[in-house]
Amino acid sequence: MLFSFTFYRIIWIPMKIALAQLNYCIGDFERNTDKIVEAALHAQSEGADLVVFSELAVCGYFPFDCLEFSDFLGKCAHALDVIATRCHDIAVLVGCPVPNTNEGQKPLYNAAVLLDHGQRQVFCKKHIGANPLFDERKYFQPADDDRLLEWGGHRIAVMVGDDLRNQGPDPILMENRMDALVGMQPDLVIALAASAFDYTMPRRRCDILRQTVLKHELPLVMVNQVGAHSHLIFDGGSMAFASNGHVDTALPFFEEAVRLVDTDTLCFFRTAEDRLEIPEKMALIHDALVTGVHDYFHKMGFKDAVIGLSGGLDSALVTYFAVQALGKEHVRVVLLPSQFSTDHSVKDAVDLAKKLDIVYDTVPIKPIYDSFMASLQPVFAGRPFDVTEENLQARIRGVILMAVSNKFGNVLLNTSNKSEAAVGYGTLYGDMCGGLSVIGDVYKTEAYALARYINKEEEIIPWNTITKAPSAELRPDQKDTDSLPEYDLLDRILFQYIEEACSAEEIIAQGFDEATVRRVIRMVNRNEFKRKQVAPILRVSPRAFGNERVLPIVAKL
Repeated sequence: MLFSFTFYRIIWIPMKIALAQLNYCIGDFERNTDKIVEAALHAQSEGADLVVFSELAVCGYFPFDCLEFSDFLGKCAHALDVIATRCHDIAVLVGCPVPNTNEGQKPLYNAAVLLDHGQRQVFCKKHIGANPLFDERKYFQPADDDRLLEWGGHRIAVMVGDDLRNQGPDPILMENRMDALVGMQPDLVIALAASAFDYTMPRRRCDILRQTVLKHELPLVMVNQVGAHSHLIFDGGSMAFASNGHVDTALPFFEEAVRLVDTDTLCFFRTAEDRLEIPEKMALIHDALVTGVHDYFHKMGFKDAVIGLSGGLDSALVTYFAVQALGKEHVRVVLLPSQFSTDHSVKDAVDLAKKLDIVYDTVPIKPIYDSFMASLQPVFAGRPFDVTEENLQARIRGVILMAVSNKFGNVLLNTSNKSEAAVGYGTLYGDMCGGLSVIGDVYKTEAYALARYINKEEEIIPWNTITKAPSAELRPDQKDTDSLPEYDLLDRILFQYIEEACSAEEIIAQGFDEATVRRVIRMVNRNEFKRKQVAPILRVSPRAFGNERVLPIVAKL
Protein backbone atom coordinates (compact mmCIF):
# COMPACT_ATOMS: atom_id res chain seq x y z
CA MET A 1 0.00 0.00 0.00
CA LEU A 2 1.25 3.49 -0.86
CA PHE A 3 0.90 6.47 1.46
CA SER A 4 1.21 10.00 0.08
CA PHE A 5 2.58 12.67 2.42
CA THR A 6 2.75 16.26 1.23
CA PHE A 7 5.24 17.10 3.98
CA TYR A 8 7.90 14.85 2.48
CA ARG A 9 6.96 15.59 -1.12
CA ILE A 10 7.62 11.96 -2.08
CA ILE A 11 5.66 8.68 -2.15
CA TRP A 12 6.25 6.63 0.98
CA ILE A 13 7.25 3.05 0.18
CA PRO A 14 7.80 0.56 3.03
CA MET A 15 11.35 -0.71 3.14
CA LYS A 16 13.17 -3.45 5.01
CA ILE A 17 16.68 -2.54 6.12
CA ALA A 18 19.17 -5.17 7.29
CA LEU A 19 21.62 -4.18 10.02
CA ALA A 20 24.81 -6.18 9.36
CA GLN A 21 26.97 -6.18 12.49
CA LEU A 22 30.17 -7.99 11.54
CA ASN A 23 33.70 -8.63 12.80
CA TYR A 24 36.32 -7.43 10.32
CA CYS A 25 40.09 -7.83 10.18
CA ILE A 26 42.11 -4.79 9.15
CA GLY A 27 43.65 -5.35 5.73
CA ASP A 28 42.13 -8.80 5.21
CA PHE A 29 40.20 -7.72 2.13
CA GLU A 30 39.29 -11.17 0.92
CA ARG A 31 37.83 -12.18 4.28
CA ASN A 32 36.07 -8.87 4.80
CA THR A 33 34.61 -8.91 1.31
CA ASP A 34 33.36 -12.48 1.68
CA LYS A 35 31.69 -11.63 4.99
CA ILE A 36 30.01 -8.55 3.52
CA VAL A 37 28.76 -10.43 0.48
CA GLU A 38 27.57 -13.41 2.52
CA ALA A 39 25.66 -11.13 4.92
CA ALA A 40 24.14 -9.14 2.05
CA LEU A 41 22.95 -12.23 0.18
CA HIS A 42 21.55 -13.72 3.38
CA ALA A 43 19.68 -10.47 4.09
CA GLN A 44 18.38 -10.46 0.52
CA SER A 45 17.00 -13.99 1.00
CA GLU A 46 15.20 -12.73 4.12
CA GLY A 47 13.53 -9.95 2.16
CA ALA A 48 15.83 -7.00 2.76
CA ASP A 49 15.80 -4.06 0.38
CA LEU A 50 18.97 -2.43 1.74
CA VAL A 51 21.85 -3.84 3.80
CA VAL A 52 23.85 -1.46 5.98
CA PHE A 53 27.39 -2.17 7.17
CA SER A 54 29.66 -0.27 9.56
CA GLU A 55 32.20 2.51 9.10
CA LEU A 56 35.26 1.51 7.00
CA ALA A 57 33.92 -2.04 6.89
CA VAL A 58 35.74 -2.83 3.65
CA CYS A 59 39.20 -2.40 5.15
CA GLY A 60 38.49 -2.65 8.89
CA TYR A 61 38.54 0.15 11.43
CA PHE A 62 40.97 1.78 12.16
CA PRO A 63 43.82 1.15 9.69
CA PHE A 64 46.05 4.10 10.70
CA ASP A 65 49.04 4.54 8.36
CA CYS A 66 47.88 1.69 6.13
CA LEU A 67 45.84 4.49 4.58
CA GLU A 68 49.08 5.99 3.26
CA PHE A 69 49.92 2.96 1.09
CA SER A 70 48.66 3.01 -2.48
CA ASP A 71 48.27 -0.77 -2.68
CA PHE A 72 46.07 -0.74 0.43
CA LEU A 73 43.81 1.88 -1.13
CA GLY A 74 43.81 -0.04 -4.40
CA LYS A 75 42.56 -3.11 -2.56
CA CYS A 76 39.80 -1.02 -1.00
CA ALA A 77 38.64 0.06 -4.45
CA HIS A 78 38.86 -3.50 -5.78
CA ALA A 79 36.84 -4.80 -2.84
CA LEU A 80 34.06 -2.33 -3.65
CA ASP A 81 34.03 -3.62 -7.23
CA VAL A 82 33.77 -7.21 -6.02
CA ILE A 83 30.93 -6.39 -3.62
CA ALA A 84 29.06 -4.48 -6.31
CA THR A 85 29.40 -7.40 -8.75
CA ARG A 86 28.45 -10.14 -6.29
CA CYS A 87 25.59 -8.16 -4.72
CA HIS A 88 24.14 -6.85 -7.96
CA ASP A 89 20.52 -7.52 -6.98
CA ILE A 90 20.60 -6.11 -3.45
CA ALA A 91 21.47 -2.55 -2.41
CA VAL A 92 24.43 -2.25 -0.04
CA LEU A 93 25.54 0.75 2.04
CA VAL A 94 29.09 0.09 3.18
CA GLY A 95 31.93 2.08 4.76
CA CYS A 96 35.11 2.55 2.73
CA PRO A 97 37.89 5.13 2.24
CA VAL A 98 37.54 6.88 -1.11
CA PRO A 99 40.00 9.20 -2.88
CA ASN A 100 39.80 12.97 -2.68
CA THR A 101 41.20 14.53 -5.87
CA ASN A 102 41.14 18.13 -4.64
CA GLU A 103 44.64 19.54 -4.41
CA GLY A 104 45.85 20.93 -1.10
CA GLN A 105 43.48 18.75 0.93
CA LYS A 106 43.74 15.42 2.70
CA PRO A 107 43.91 12.61 0.14
CA LEU A 108 40.90 10.61 1.36
CA TYR A 109 37.30 10.77 2.49
CA ASN A 110 35.84 8.47 5.10
CA ALA A 111 32.72 7.52 3.19
CA ALA A 112 29.55 5.49 3.08
CA VAL A 113 29.16 4.05 -0.42
CA LEU A 114 25.79 2.94 -1.78
CA LEU A 115 26.12 0.10 -4.30
CA ASP A 116 22.86 -0.41 -6.14
CA HIS A 117 22.46 -2.34 -9.39
CA GLY A 118 25.76 -1.09 -10.81
CA GLN A 119 25.25 2.49 -9.62
CA ARG A 120 27.23 4.18 -6.84
CA GLN A 121 26.59 7.11 -4.57
CA VAL A 122 29.15 8.37 -2.07
CA PHE A 123 28.36 10.16 1.20
CA CYS A 124 31.37 11.47 3.04
CA LYS A 125 31.92 11.98 6.74
CA LYS A 126 31.88 15.62 7.82
CA HIS A 127 32.87 15.62 11.49
CA ILE A 128 36.41 14.25 11.43
CA GLY A 129 37.11 13.51 15.07
CA ALA A 130 40.14 14.29 17.19
CA ASN A 131 39.68 11.08 19.15
CA PRO A 132 42.99 10.11 20.81
CA LEU A 133 42.31 6.48 19.92
CA PHE A 134 42.42 7.23 16.19
CA ASP A 135 43.13 10.72 14.91
CA GLU A 136 41.32 10.70 11.57
CA ARG A 137 42.42 14.27 10.81
CA LYS A 138 45.75 12.90 9.65
CA TYR A 139 44.13 11.04 6.76
CA PHE A 140 40.63 12.27 5.96
CA GLN A 141 39.17 15.44 4.50
CA PRO A 142 35.81 16.53 5.96
CA ALA A 143 32.90 16.53 3.54
CA ASP A 144 32.22 19.95 2.07
CA ASP A 145 28.55 19.36 1.24
CA ASP A 146 25.33 18.24 2.89
CA ARG A 147 22.82 16.23 0.89
CA LEU A 148 20.34 13.42 1.34
CA LEU A 149 20.17 9.98 -0.20
CA GLU A 150 16.90 9.71 -2.08
CA TRP A 151 16.33 6.01 -2.43
CA GLY A 152 13.57 3.46 -2.06
CA GLY A 153 10.89 6.08 -1.55
CA HIS A 154 12.81 7.66 1.34
CA ARG A 155 14.87 10.76 1.93
CA ILE A 156 17.74 9.42 4.01
CA ALA A 157 20.32 11.32 6.03
CA VAL A 158 23.47 9.19 5.84
CA MET A 159 25.77 9.71 8.82
CA VAL A 160 29.27 8.33 9.32
CA GLY A 161 30.90 7.97 12.73
CA ASP A 162 31.14 11.25 14.62
CA ASP A 163 28.61 12.97 12.37
CA LEU A 164 26.02 12.18 15.03
CA ARG A 165 28.18 12.88 18.04
CA ASN A 166 27.27 16.16 19.69
CA GLN A 167 30.08 18.64 19.42
CA GLY A 168 30.24 20.04 22.93
CA PRO A 169 29.52 19.45 26.61
CA ASP A 170 25.75 19.83 26.42
CA PRO A 171 24.37 17.03 24.19
CA ILE A 172 20.93 18.60 24.02
CA LEU A 173 21.90 22.12 23.03
CA MET A 174 25.01 21.53 20.93
CA GLU A 175 24.66 20.72 17.24
CA ASN A 176 25.63 17.73 15.18
CA ARG A 177 25.37 17.17 11.45
CA MET A 178 21.64 16.45 11.56
CA ASP A 179 20.97 20.09 12.40
CA ALA A 180 22.24 21.03 8.94
CA LEU A 181 20.33 18.26 7.17
CA VAL A 182 16.98 18.48 8.90
CA GLY A 183 15.91 21.43 6.74
CA MET A 184 16.11 19.12 3.73
CA GLN A 185 13.24 17.11 5.26
CA PRO A 186 14.73 13.63 5.68
CA ASP A 187 12.40 10.91 6.91
CA LEU A 188 15.09 8.47 8.09
CA VAL A 189 18.63 8.55 9.47
CA ILE A 190 21.15 5.78 8.76
CA ALA A 191 24.43 5.87 10.67
CA LEU A 192 27.54 3.82 9.95
CA ALA A 193 29.67 3.59 13.10
CA ALA A 194 32.89 2.17 14.46
CA SER A 195 32.39 2.96 18.12
CA ALA A 196 35.12 1.48 20.33
CA PHE A 197 34.07 -0.17 23.58
CA ASP A 198 34.52 0.98 27.12
CA TYR A 199 32.20 -0.03 29.92
CA THR A 200 30.38 3.33 29.76
CA MET A 201 29.98 3.40 25.97
CA PRO A 202 26.86 1.26 25.39
CA ARG A 203 24.76 3.58 27.52
CA ARG A 204 26.43 6.79 26.28
CA ARG A 205 26.06 5.73 22.65
CA CYS A 206 22.37 5.00 23.11
CA ASP A 207 21.79 8.33 24.85
CA ILE A 208 23.55 10.32 22.11
CA LEU A 209 21.52 8.64 19.36
CA ARG A 210 18.26 8.91 21.27
CA GLN A 211 18.76 12.68 21.73
CA THR A 212 19.03 13.10 17.96
CA VAL A 213 15.92 10.99 17.39
CA LEU A 214 13.86 12.93 19.91
CA LYS A 215 15.14 16.32 18.79
CA HIS A 216 14.15 15.77 15.17
CA GLU A 217 11.39 13.14 15.63
CA LEU A 218 13.02 10.91 13.04
CA PRO A 219 13.67 7.15 13.11
CA LEU A 220 17.34 6.18 13.15
CA VAL A 221 19.28 3.07 12.24
CA MET A 222 22.86 2.63 13.50
CA VAL A 223 25.25 -0.18 12.59
CA ASN A 224 28.41 -0.67 14.65
CA GLN A 225 31.15 -3.21 14.10
CA VAL A 226 32.05 -5.95 16.57
CA GLY A 227 35.35 -7.63 17.46
CA ALA A 228 38.82 -6.51 18.47
CA HIS A 229 41.82 -5.04 16.72
CA SER A 230 44.91 -5.23 18.94
CA HIS A 231 44.03 -3.25 22.08
CA LEU A 232 40.74 -1.82 20.76
CA ILE A 233 37.51 -3.72 21.26
CA PHE A 234 34.22 -3.05 19.46
CA ASP A 235 31.04 -4.24 21.14
CA GLY A 236 28.49 -4.02 18.32
CA GLY A 237 25.22 -3.07 19.98
CA SER A 238 23.72 -1.89 16.67
CA MET A 239 20.17 -0.61 17.01
CA ALA A 240 17.15 0.92 15.31
CA PHE A 241 15.17 3.69 16.97
CA ALA A 242 11.54 4.40 16.26
CA SER A 243 10.70 8.07 15.87
CA ASN A 244 9.36 8.19 19.44
CA GLY A 245 12.87 7.52 20.79
CA HIS A 246 12.33 3.90 21.75
CA VAL A 247 14.75 1.21 20.60
CA ASP A 248 12.74 -1.00 18.29
CA THR A 249 15.54 -3.44 17.40
CA ALA A 250 18.76 -4.11 19.28
CA LEU A 251 21.52 -6.42 18.10
CA PRO A 252 23.56 -8.35 20.68
CA PHE A 253 26.78 -7.12 22.22
CA PHE A 254 30.04 -8.82 21.23
CA GLU A 255 28.38 -11.06 18.62
CA GLU A 256 28.01 -10.94 14.87
CA ALA A 257 24.41 -10.59 13.76
CA VAL A 258 22.24 -9.58 10.82
CA ARG A 259 18.78 -8.27 11.69
CA LEU A 260 15.98 -6.77 9.59
CA VAL A 261 13.94 -3.71 10.53
CA ASP A 262 10.86 -2.35 8.82
CA THR A 263 10.57 1.39 8.15
CA ASP A 264 6.80 1.19 8.66
CA THR A 265 7.40 -0.05 12.19
CA LEU A 266 9.97 2.66 12.90
CA CYS A 267 7.79 5.45 11.57
CA PHE A 268 4.19 4.45 12.26
CA PHE A 269 3.76 1.32 14.41
CA ARG A 270 6.23 2.47 17.02
CA THR A 271 7.24 0.20 19.87
CA ALA A 272 5.86 1.19 23.27
CA GLU A 273 9.04 0.48 25.23
CA ASP A 274 12.77 0.04 24.75
CA ARG A 275 14.01 -3.31 23.52
CA LEU A 276 17.62 -2.54 24.39
CA GLU A 277 19.03 -4.34 27.43
CA ILE A 278 22.52 -3.23 28.46
CA PRO A 279 24.36 -5.75 30.63
CA GLU A 280 25.93 -4.74 33.94
CA LYS A 281 29.48 -3.39 34.04
CA MET A 282 31.22 -6.66 34.98
CA ALA A 283 29.30 -8.61 32.34
CA LEU A 284 30.39 -6.10 29.70
CA ILE A 285 34.03 -6.18 30.81
CA HIS A 286 33.96 -9.99 30.96
CA ASP A 287 32.68 -10.34 27.39
CA ALA A 288 34.99 -7.59 26.13
CA LEU A 289 38.09 -9.32 27.50
CA VAL A 290 37.07 -12.68 26.05
CA THR A 291 36.56 -10.97 22.68
CA GLY A 292 39.87 -9.12 22.96
CA VAL A 293 41.91 -12.24 23.68
CA HIS A 294 40.11 -14.33 21.06
CA ASP A 295 40.51 -11.83 18.24
CA TYR A 296 44.13 -10.99 19.09
CA PHE A 297 45.04 -14.64 18.63
CA HIS A 298 42.66 -15.43 15.76
CA LYS A 299 43.54 -12.42 13.64
CA MET A 300 47.28 -12.76 14.29
CA GLY A 301 47.25 -16.45 13.43
CA PHE A 302 48.20 -17.57 16.95
CA LYS A 303 46.60 -20.56 18.64
CA ASP A 304 48.14 -21.20 22.03
CA ALA A 305 48.78 -19.16 25.17
CA VAL A 306 51.03 -19.60 28.18
CA ILE A 307 50.58 -17.90 31.54
CA GLY A 308 52.63 -17.85 34.71
CA LEU A 309 50.08 -19.05 37.28
CA SER A 310 51.02 -17.91 40.77
CA GLY A 311 47.95 -18.74 42.81
CA GLY A 312 47.09 -15.04 42.92
CA LEU A 313 44.00 -13.32 41.60
CA ASP A 314 45.45 -11.62 38.50
CA SER A 315 47.03 -14.69 36.93
CA ALA A 316 43.90 -16.69 37.76
CA LEU A 317 41.73 -14.17 35.89
CA VAL A 318 44.01 -14.11 32.85
CA THR A 319 44.09 -17.92 32.75
CA TYR A 320 40.30 -18.04 32.93
CA PHE A 321 39.90 -15.51 30.10
CA ALA A 322 42.41 -17.40 27.95
CA VAL A 323 40.45 -20.62 28.36
CA GLN A 324 37.16 -18.87 27.56
CA ALA A 325 38.64 -17.25 24.45
CA LEU A 326 40.86 -20.02 23.09
CA GLY A 327 39.64 -23.29 24.58
CA LYS A 328 41.31 -25.33 27.30
CA GLU A 329 43.41 -27.32 24.82
CA HIS A 330 45.17 -24.10 23.75
CA VAL A 331 46.21 -22.89 27.21
CA ARG A 332 49.08 -24.05 29.37
CA VAL A 333 50.29 -22.58 32.62
CA VAL A 334 53.58 -22.73 34.46
CA LEU A 335 53.82 -22.63 38.24
CA LEU A 336 57.05 -20.92 39.29
CA PRO A 337 57.28 -21.19 43.08
CA SER A 338 60.14 -19.52 44.91
CA GLN A 339 61.48 -20.18 48.37
CA PHE A 340 58.98 -17.56 49.55
CA SER A 341 55.89 -19.09 47.93
CA THR A 342 53.35 -20.46 50.35
CA ASP A 343 51.84 -23.92 50.10
CA HIS A 344 48.35 -22.45 49.74
CA SER A 345 49.42 -20.37 46.73
CA VAL A 346 50.71 -23.47 44.96
CA LYS A 347 47.54 -25.35 45.90
CA ASP A 348 45.32 -22.52 44.63
CA ALA A 349 47.18 -22.54 41.31
CA VAL A 350 46.89 -26.31 40.97
CA ASP A 351 43.20 -26.24 41.92
CA LEU A 352 42.46 -23.68 39.19
CA ALA A 353 44.45 -25.62 36.58
CA LYS A 354 42.51 -28.77 37.43
CA LYS A 355 39.18 -26.94 37.48
CA LEU A 356 39.86 -25.54 34.01
CA ASP A 357 41.35 -28.87 32.86
CA ILE A 358 44.50 -27.31 31.42
CA VAL A 359 48.10 -28.45 31.16
CA TYR A 360 50.36 -27.18 33.93
CA ASP A 361 54.04 -27.52 34.67
CA THR A 362 55.93 -26.68 37.85
CA VAL A 363 59.40 -25.16 37.61
CA PRO A 364 60.81 -24.11 41.00
CA ILE A 365 63.02 -21.05 40.60
CA LYS A 366 65.13 -21.40 43.76
CA PRO A 367 67.95 -23.39 42.11
CA ILE A 368 68.23 -20.81 39.32
CA TYR A 369 68.02 -17.95 41.84
CA ASP A 370 70.76 -19.53 43.97
CA SER A 371 72.96 -19.89 40.89
CA PHE A 372 72.47 -16.23 40.03
CA MET A 373 73.26 -15.16 43.57
CA ALA A 374 76.40 -17.25 43.62
CA SER A 375 77.58 -15.62 40.40
CA LEU A 376 76.67 -12.14 41.65
CA GLN A 377 78.12 -12.59 45.13
CA PRO A 378 81.50 -11.05 44.22
CA VAL A 379 79.79 -8.11 42.59
CA PHE A 380 77.27 -7.50 45.38
CA ALA A 381 80.02 -7.82 47.97
CA GLY A 382 77.79 -8.76 50.87
CA ARG A 383 75.17 -6.09 50.35
CA PRO A 384 71.85 -6.89 52.10
CA PHE A 385 68.77 -8.39 50.44
CA ASP A 386 66.58 -5.68 48.88
CA VAL A 387 64.39 -5.06 45.85
CA THR A 388 67.25 -6.25 43.63
CA GLU A 389 66.77 -9.84 44.72
CA GLU A 390 62.99 -9.48 44.41
CA ASN A 391 63.29 -8.26 40.83
CA LEU A 392 65.78 -11.00 40.06
CA GLN A 393 63.18 -13.63 40.97
CA ALA A 394 60.57 -11.93 38.78
CA ARG A 395 63.00 -11.82 35.86
CA ILE A 396 63.89 -15.48 36.28
CA ARG A 397 60.20 -16.25 35.97
CA GLY A 398 60.00 -14.08 32.88
CA VAL A 399 62.92 -15.91 31.27
CA ILE A 400 61.34 -19.31 31.94
CA LEU A 401 57.98 -18.24 30.57
CA MET A 402 59.58 -16.81 27.44
CA ALA A 403 61.53 -20.05 27.02
CA VAL A 404 58.26 -22.02 27.08
CA SER A 405 56.80 -19.51 24.66
CA ASN A 406 59.70 -19.95 22.25
CA LYS A 407 59.87 -23.72 22.54
CA PHE A 408 56.17 -24.46 22.05
CA GLY A 409 54.98 -21.38 20.16
CA ASN A 410 52.63 -20.22 22.91
CA VAL A 411 52.05 -16.46 23.26
CA LEU A 412 52.81 -15.27 26.77
CA LEU A 413 49.93 -13.33 28.32
CA ASN A 414 50.77 -10.55 30.75
CA THR A 415 48.92 -10.58 34.07
CA SER A 416 49.50 -7.04 35.42
CA ASN A 417 46.39 -5.08 36.47
CA LYS A 418 45.79 -1.34 36.05
CA SER A 419 46.55 -0.50 39.67
CA GLU A 420 49.98 -2.13 39.38
CA ALA A 421 50.65 -0.54 36.00
CA ALA A 422 49.69 2.86 37.37
CA VAL A 423 52.11 2.87 40.31
CA GLY A 424 54.86 0.77 38.72
CA TYR A 425 54.32 -2.23 40.99
CA GLY A 426 55.89 -4.66 38.56
CA THR A 427 59.28 -5.70 37.19
CA LEU A 428 60.33 -4.79 33.69
CA TYR A 429 61.43 -7.90 31.77
CA GLY A 430 59.95 -9.98 34.57
CA ASP A 431 56.28 -10.14 35.47
CA MET A 432 55.65 -7.34 32.96
CA CYS A 433 56.61 -9.65 30.05
CA GLY A 434 53.98 -10.73 27.57
CA GLY A 435 52.58 -10.26 24.09
CA LEU A 436 49.20 -8.99 25.31
CA SER A 437 48.12 -7.37 28.58
CA VAL A 438 44.72 -8.85 29.30
CA ILE A 439 43.68 -7.02 32.49
CA GLY A 440 45.99 -4.00 32.29
CA ASP A 441 42.93 -1.71 32.11
CA VAL A 442 41.21 -3.36 35.09
CA TYR A 443 41.84 -1.91 38.54
CA LYS A 444 42.52 -4.39 41.34
CA THR A 445 39.17 -3.70 42.97
CA GLU A 446 37.52 -4.36 39.60
CA ALA A 447 39.50 -7.60 39.35
CA TYR A 448 37.89 -8.75 42.60
CA ALA A 449 34.47 -7.83 41.23
CA LEU A 450 35.20 -9.73 38.01
CA ALA A 451 36.22 -12.82 39.96
CA ARG A 452 32.98 -12.72 41.94
CA TYR A 453 31.03 -12.28 38.72
CA ILE A 454 32.78 -15.34 37.23
CA ASN A 455 31.96 -17.33 40.37
CA LYS A 456 28.33 -16.23 40.53
CA GLU A 457 26.99 -19.68 39.64
CA GLU A 458 29.84 -21.98 40.63
CA GLU A 459 33.33 -21.73 42.09
CA ILE A 460 35.73 -21.50 39.18
CA ILE A 461 38.40 -19.25 40.63
CA PRO A 462 39.23 -20.65 44.10
CA TRP A 463 37.60 -18.50 46.79
CA ASN A 464 40.86 -18.55 48.70
CA THR A 465 42.50 -16.82 45.73
CA ILE A 466 39.88 -14.08 45.98
CA THR A 467 39.86 -13.62 49.74
CA LYS A 468 43.53 -13.92 50.71
CA ALA A 469 45.78 -10.87 51.00
CA PRO A 470 47.55 -10.23 47.67
CA SER A 471 51.31 -10.79 47.63
CA ALA A 472 54.13 -11.00 45.11
CA GLU A 473 55.80 -13.56 47.41
CA LEU A 474 59.30 -12.32 46.67
CA ARG A 475 60.40 -12.02 50.31
CA PRO A 476 59.24 -13.54 53.62
CA ASP A 477 55.64 -12.70 54.59
CA GLN A 478 55.38 -10.07 51.85
CA LYS A 479 52.06 -8.32 51.23
CA ASP A 480 51.18 -5.77 48.53
CA THR A 481 50.18 -3.36 51.32
CA ASP A 482 53.82 -3.28 52.47
CA SER A 483 54.46 -1.10 49.41
CA LEU A 484 51.01 0.27 48.54
CA PRO A 485 47.92 1.67 50.24
CA GLU A 486 44.98 -0.70 50.55
CA TYR A 487 43.62 -1.25 47.03
CA ASP A 488 40.21 0.19 47.83
CA LEU A 489 41.84 3.47 48.77
CA LEU A 490 44.52 3.32 46.07
CA ASP A 491 42.04 2.71 43.27
CA ARG A 492 39.78 5.57 44.29
CA ILE A 493 42.75 7.95 44.17
CA LEU A 494 43.99 6.49 40.89
CA PHE A 495 40.55 6.84 39.31
CA GLN A 496 40.41 10.53 40.19
CA TYR A 497 43.93 11.13 38.88
CA ILE A 498 43.82 8.99 35.73
CA GLU A 499 40.20 8.89 34.54
CA GLU A 500 39.07 12.26 35.92
CA ALA A 501 42.43 14.07 35.46
CA CYS A 502 42.08 15.71 38.87
CA SER A 503 45.06 17.48 40.42
CA ALA A 504 46.48 16.49 43.79
CA GLU A 505 44.78 19.49 45.38
CA GLU A 506 41.40 18.54 43.88
CA ILE A 507 41.72 14.97 45.13
CA ILE A 508 42.77 16.10 48.61
CA ALA A 509 39.77 18.44 48.68
CA GLN A 510 37.54 15.37 48.29
CA GLY A 511 38.70 14.21 51.72
CA PHE A 512 41.66 11.98 50.91
CA ASP A 513 44.77 12.08 53.09
CA GLU A 514 47.25 14.55 51.61
CA ALA A 515 50.39 12.48 52.20
CA THR A 516 48.77 9.40 50.62
CA VAL A 517 47.55 11.33 47.59
CA ARG A 518 50.91 12.92 46.91
CA ARG A 519 52.69 9.60 47.37
CA VAL A 520 50.37 7.83 44.92
CA ILE A 521 50.65 10.58 42.31
CA ARG A 522 54.41 10.57 42.65
CA MET A 523 54.47 6.81 42.00
CA VAL A 524 52.24 7.20 38.92
CA ASN A 525 54.38 9.96 37.44
CA ARG A 526 57.75 8.35 38.05
CA ASN A 527 56.73 5.07 36.37
CA GLU A 528 55.68 6.41 32.98
CA PHE A 529 58.85 4.83 31.53
CA LYS A 530 57.58 1.39 32.50
CA ARG A 531 54.19 1.88 30.89
CA LYS A 532 55.84 2.88 27.63
CA GLN A 533 57.36 -0.62 27.44
CA VAL A 534 54.41 -2.87 28.20
CA ALA A 535 52.43 -5.07 25.83
CA PRO A 536 49.23 -3.77 24.19
CA ILE A 537 46.55 -3.39 26.88
CA LEU A 538 42.99 -4.47 26.11
CA ARG A 539 40.94 -1.30 26.55
CA VAL A 540 37.78 -1.56 28.66
CA SER A 541 37.72 1.79 30.50
CA PRO A 542 37.05 5.34 29.27
CA ARG A 543 40.74 6.19 29.77
CA ALA A 544 43.21 3.38 29.30
CA PHE A 545 46.97 3.70 29.40
CA GLY A 546 48.34 4.22 25.90
CA ASN A 547 46.90 6.57 23.29
CA GLU A 548 44.37 8.14 25.64
CA ARG A 549 46.77 9.11 28.41
CA VAL A 550 49.97 10.36 26.85
CA LEU A 551 52.55 11.89 29.16
CA PRO A 552 56.25 12.58 28.64
CA ILE A 553 58.66 10.16 30.25
CA VAL A 554 61.03 12.96 31.23
CA ALA A 555 59.09 15.69 32.98
CA LYS A 556 58.79 17.32 36.38
CA LEU A 557 55.19 16.62 37.31
